[in-house]
Amino acid sequence: MNIRTMAEWAAEGKSPEILFWVGCAGSFDDRYKKVTLAVCRILDKVGMTYGVLGSEESCSGDPARRAGNEFLFQMQALMNIQTMQAYEVKKVVTACPHCFNTLKNEYPALGGDFEVVHHSELLQQLINSGKIKAKDGNPFQGKRITFHDSCFLGRANEVYEAPRAVIEALDVALVEMKRSKKNGLCCGAGGAQMFKDAESGNKEINIERIEEALETNPSVVAVGCPFCMTMLADGLKNKEKEADIKVLDLAELIEASI
Repeated sequence: MNIRTMAEWAAEGKSPEILFWVGCAGSFDDRYKKVTLAVCRILDKVGMTYGVLGSEESCSGDPARRAGNEFLFQMQALMNIQTMQAYEVKKVVTACPHCFNTLKNEYPALGGDFEVVHHSELLQQLINSGKIKAKDGNPFQGKRITFHDSCFLGRANEVYEAPRAVIEALDVALVEMKRSKKNGLCCGAGGAQMFKDAESGNKEINIERIEEALETNPSVVAVGCPFCMTMLADGLKNKEKEADIKVLDLAELIEASI
């Protein structure tokens, strides 16, 4: 794949339509790298020009701020803002709700004003415009799919309909968990919890959540967040259901269906 960096675009005196913000998980987590590539293949298919920062991209700073290290957050944020401003970035697309929330809602206070879109919103726009269309007989047609709302996509930014519109475009049965949308249950990884051991209690949150997902009798648990993917996949392993049910990102559903 020819995934070009913003530096390569700038060397030619050009600017792509969007900056694809890959994020830490999309760069380093073996499972979520597949989502990064799925997003890129979709962008290639619809003919959108995009660039990545590559080694110039640092963590958004979300985990540092949630864990209470404001100094580190501002260091990371200001470095990223300066880099994006140097490339005159206008629009950012990311597959990570944590990056999405931080870049959209917290960078402006530090001088970073960009149009920031979660990949579920971009996919919905591409579907609505007719640029991507699921083929008849796509691998998910008629299957039962439930969607887990990421806290930072749902409650924090009220993006509920875009991911569901993407799933419904696949001609599937979208089945909701008993706690969904604004009442959705966290996967257990938000607020920098991803990077520490769970606190003592009767049950892990991701186990509670995957039990709710299993009640819908799904073929696929759809997610739009790397942390949610890890937590729910671990929950399926705990229930010994990983051979029967898949945890897939929205981009993977679309890529496999077009």
